[in-house]
Amino acid sequence: MNAAEIEGRLHEYSLDELVELVTQANAEYWDQHTPSLPDPLYDRLVERLRKLDPNAPILSSMGPATPDGPVVDADEVVRLPPNERFGTGVRHTRPMLSLDKAYAAEEVASWAAKFEGDLLVMPKLDGIACSIRYDASGALVLAATRGSGTEGEDITANVLVIESVPSQLPAGAGPLEVRGEIFMSLSVFERFKADFSNPRNLAAGAVRNKNHDKARRFGLSFGAYDLLEQGLPTERAKMARLQELGLPAVGHHFVEREGIAEIFERFSTERPQLDYEIDGVVYRADRVDEQERLGATGHHPRFAIAFKFQGDSGETTLLDVDWGVSRTGTITPMAMLQPIELSGAMISRAGLHNLTRFRALGLTRGARVEVTRRGGVIPHVERVVEPGPGAESFVIPTVCPACGGSVIVRQKRDGEFLQCEKPELCIVARLRELEHFAKVVDMQGFGPKVVTAIVDAGLVKHSADYYRLQLDDLVKLERLATKSAQNLLDQVASHREIPLPVFLESLGIDHLGPQNAQLIASAFLGLATIRVLDRDSLMQVKGIKEAIADAIVDGLASRAAIIDDLLTQVTVPNEVAPPPAPEAPPGPLDGHSYVFTGTLEAFDRKTAQARVKALGGEAPSGVSKGLTVLVVGAGKANKSSKQKKAESFNEAGASIEIITEAQFVTRMEGAEAGGPHE
Repeated sequence: MNAAEIEGRLHEYSLDELVELVTQANAEYWDQHTPSLPDPLYDRLVERLRKLDPNAPILSSMGPATPDGPVVDADEVVRLPPNERFGTGVRHTRPMLSLDKAYAAEEVASWAAKFEGDLLVMPKLDGIACSIRYDASGALVLAATRGSGTEGEDITANVLVIESVPSQLPAGAGPLEVRGEIFMSLSVFERFKADFSNPRNLAAGAVRNKNHDKARRFGLSFGAYDLLEQGLPTERAKMARLQELGLPAVGHHFVEREGIAEIFERFSTERPQLDYEIDGVVYRADRVDEQERLGATGHHPRFAIAFKFQGDSGETTLLDVDWGVSRTGTITPMAMLQPIELSGAMISRAGLHNLTRFRALGLTRGARVEVTRRGGVIPHVERVVEPGPGAESFVIPTVCPACGGSVIVRQKRDGEFLQCEKPELCIVARLRELEHFAKVVDMQGFGPKVVTAIVDAGLVKHSADYYRLQLDDLVKLERLATKSAQNLLDQVASHREIPLPVFLESLGIDHLGPQNAQLIASAFLGLATIRVLDRDSLMQVKGIKEAIADAIVDGLASRAAIIDDLLTQVTVPNEVAPPPAPEAPPGPLDGHSYVFTGTLEAFDRKTAQARVKALGGEAPSGVSKGLTVLVVGAGKANKSSKQKKAESFNEAGASIEIITEAQFVTRMEGAEAGGPHE
C-alpha cells in the first residue's frame, strides 16, 4: 500500500474503501509480518473507520487470523509432547482480548472515571502476546500465541528456550496461567537489523521457527503483564506474586487518576533509554472486583485501555548520502534528509547500517523515504516510498573519504561492510580510536576537540602516548591554559593502573565490549594468557560464539604492538573483581536522573546525590538530553549554565523537568515513604 497516498486521501475514502484498507493493513501487520503502513497511519485509518461505522465487522475481528487446521482445547493439547504439537491451534481457556485505544489524556481520564481505586500503568510492548500455563507441580506445560483472541498457536517448544521464562516454578506454585509479551530487545536486534525491518517482525518469525535451536539463538525475551490465579484481589498483589515466583514482569507503576497524564509523559521521556520498543502506555483498574464489575465486550476488556504514542514515523526527501569513518576504519553510509519532526525532535540524518542494507534499499537522490525513530530515539530509513527524479543512484566510495586510501569490503555476520584498508594510517579512524580509549578508561577532559588538537600537534599517535604528554607541550596548544593542561595530566596519572576488563574493552576490538571483556577476564588468569588464546579456548566461555571468538583473536593479534607499548606505561592487574551481585529490585527513582545547580539550603550536594542513588536513581554531574530532572537550588538568583543548557535542550525536543529544592525535598520524602515518584 502507498502510505503517502493514503495519508493524503485519509478523509476522502468511502466506508467500503476504509474497510478494505483496514482489512489489508490488519493482515499485513498480524499475519504476513510485513506492514507497508507506519503504525500511526494504521491507527488513524482504524479511528477514521470507527467514526464512520463503529459497528464495522472488521473492528471486532482485528488481530491475527485463526490458525489453519484443527484447534484443540488448551487442557487437551498438553497431553502431547511440545515438539509434536508445535504450531497446533490452541483454544484459550479464557479469551485474550485486544485493548481499546485512546489518543488523549482526556479519553483515559473519562474511562478511569467509571471505576474505583488506583490504576496499574505499564508500557505497551511492541511484541507478540502470549499465554503460558504451569501445571500443579509448577512445570511449564503450554505456551500459545494470542492468535484471534480465542484461538492461538502452540509455541511451547520455543518458549521453553527463552532464558527469562522459568520452565519450573517453586513446588506448589501451580496451576496458574501467565500472560505477557514475547519481544526482542533493541540491543539484541542490533545483530539482525541489516536483514530485518524491525524487532517485532523478527520476534514473530522466531517464535514460530520450527528449528528450536535457531529460535534460541534469536535471544527473545518475555515480560508478564497479567497473572490468572484465584484469590488475588488487586494488580498489586499479582505483580508481587510474579516477583515471588521469579517470573519477569513488565516494568510498571501504580497511580491515582490525577497522575494519568504525568505517567504517560514519564514513559514518553524514558522511552529513548528503554532496550525494547513500546508503542504506548497501558492503564488497568487495580481492583479485581472492579474489573469483574466492568466486564468486557466481545473485543476488549472495559477495565483496561491503551494510550498510544503517535508521530514516530513519517516521510521525507533523501538529499544525499554521507559516508563516515569509525574508529575501526568501517565506512558507514548515513542518509542526509530534508528535516522532519518525529517524536518531538527534528531529524535530518538517519542510519543506513551497512552495504547490504544500503544496496537493498535501492536509494536514489531526491527519493521519498519513510523514516522512523525506533524506540523513539534512533532514526532509521525503513524503505523507499517513491524513487527520486531521474533515479540517480548513489555511488559507493572507492577510496576512504577520510584519508583517500584504498577500501575493501568485509563480510561480517550482520552483512557486508566497507572498510578503510589501513585504518592505522587513517587520521579519522585514529581520532575515533583515541577518543574510545579515553572514554573507556574514563580519562576526563579528552573529548573530540582536545584529542584532535593533540593529534594535530603530533603529541599523540597511539593510546600509550597519552601517558607521555608533558605540561610544556600541552600549554602551547590553543585555548589550553596551564590549569586545564595540568587537569588533563592529572587525569592521565590517575589511570596508570587499568583493570583487566577495562583494558580489554579499551583496545577497540570488534565484539570486545564491556560484557565480553568481563566474561573473558573472569574466565582466564591474566592478560598474558588471554593474548595467546585460540578460537576454541575462547569459545569455552559461555556467550562467546565462533564469529566473536575469531574477531577477538584477530583483534588481539593485530593490536599486539599497541598492547606492548601500552604495557610500558600502565599496569594491568590479573585479579578480576567478581561479577556484580544480582540487582536489587528497582527503587522508586529507577530510570530517573537528577542534576543539581545553585546552592542547596537543606543539605549539601553530595548528600542530595546520595539520597537519589539510594532510591535507585542516577545523579550525573552534567546536563544531557536524556536527563530527567534539574534541581535549582533555592539560593540561585540568576540562571546557571546548567539551567540554560537544560532549557536549550527542552526547546530542541527534550523533556527535562526543572524543579526547586523545596519540590525536590517533598518528592524525596514521598519516595522514601514508599509512594510513587511524583
